[in-house]
Amino acid sequence: MAGTTRTPNTRLANLLDQGQCQREELARAVNRIGALAGTPLTYSGQSVSMWLRGHQPKQQVRAIVVAALSEKLGRPITHEEAGLTLPTSADSSQRLDAVEELIDLGRADMDPSRRGVLAAGVFTAALAVPVFGAAAAHASDPVAPGKATTRIGGSQVASVRRTTVRIADILDEDGAGHARPMAAAFLVNTVGPWMKAQASGPVAADMKAAASDLTYLTGWMAMYEKDHAAAQRWYLKALSLADEAGDHVTYCRTLRGMSLQMTSLRHGRKGLEFADSAAEAARQAGPRLVAFLRGQQAHAASMVKDRRQAHTRLSEAEAALSKADNRRDAVGGYDRTAWLFHLSHVLYEERDLPGSIKALQDSIKVQPAQERQGRVHSYALLAQRQLAHGHLDAACTSWNRFLDEYELVSSARGDEHFGTMRREMRAHAGARPVKELACRAREVAAVKA
Repeated sequence: MAGTTRTPNTRLANLLDQGQCQREELARAVNRIGALAGTPLTYSGQSVSMWLRGHQPKQQVRAIVVAALSEKLGRPITHEEAGLTLPTSADSSQRLDAVEELIDLGRADMDPSRRGVLAAGVFTAALAVPVFGAAAAHASDPVAPGKATTRIGGSQVASVRRTTVRIADILDEDGAGHARPMAAAFLVNTVGPWMKAQASGPVAADMKAAASDLTYLTGWMAMYEKDHAAAQRWYLKALSLADEAGDHVTYCRTLRGMSLQMTSLRHGRKGLEFADSAAEAARQAGPRLVAFLRGQQAHAASMVKDRRQAHTRLSEAEAALSKADNRRDAVGGYDRTAWLFHLSHVLYEERDLPGSIKALQDSIKVQPAQERQGRVHSYALLAQRQLAHGHLDAACTSWNRFLDEYELVSSARGDEHFGTMRREMRAHAGARPVKELACRAREVAAVKA
């Protein structure tokens, strides 16, 4: 009887080549690490040859193989990268799997050639709203067990926080197309290894909270880039990390981000469910976070035609914002610009085009100068609404302002708005301002190509 055909493990072969590691050498490393972990092993080069031919090591050995490869290559290696199936037994480490999943998400996101694999998953609007505390109840000991080559402290946590703020600044100024790969690379090359390092309980929890904030930001950027399946995976990972770290703020921000994703895809009822859950989970929120959450509740409520709730939430958001200090968080911040933007959304859902246009114009006027990516979106929406209201000249003016900002950012959403502009202008191709706009659009397209 013919034997079962197995697929050669080319991923493992590539890692051995990268590390200039012979098969016998890997086998010895696996045996040594197994002995340190209390699991005596007697593998040989022939065993590694079998793995290369497609045989999977025993479940309890796969994590040891991954550890040996990580040691040989001097960087974290995941089961997926090594072509090994994650163990499904209770013996596997939840904490290790969580970090591995984060690293795998980051590797796919930072590499444009692999990003399609990440985005190829299925976005679901039927997602159940997670409950805060569920993950924390099952989280493993935050102190890394066994032998570790690195120990981290508060300075590493602070570094993650600072880098997250800087990436958020790059997002605002240069677009998600530039900032998103940076976030993913930092998660893979720095945050992942630090999460696996030895640390005291409080430091490990703080690192997990800092990682959840950066993971949320990466999900936000994926959503901005229309990679909705990828964004949902990032958001779910951010929720899990924030839950395990007991980080209410990032947990609520992430639920709010998931609500925005739902509403942007016109799933109003589900968007309201996530927005309400975010607000409910914010037990001791400061005024700016309250405004941040109430504004999204207003947007979602308007989509389900609950006018009373929408305007109540807008009032609550405005009142909370008036009590906030002048500091605006780089990640998940909320200000007068954002409140007016939400007001514009609510009025648009109520078919009040003039009111929506006025609110959006007011929002743009008070928008911080560095938020170029936000202006790309705002001017595009403004132009679309002005055109829908029959104001062609005003729409062309707004489209030109859109182009001023769009030239300077890398943004999939900006690209989508650019395509919308060109399609909508075709119906008015004979008008002088449209001819001028079309000429400039061709110049911008040539630069962007």
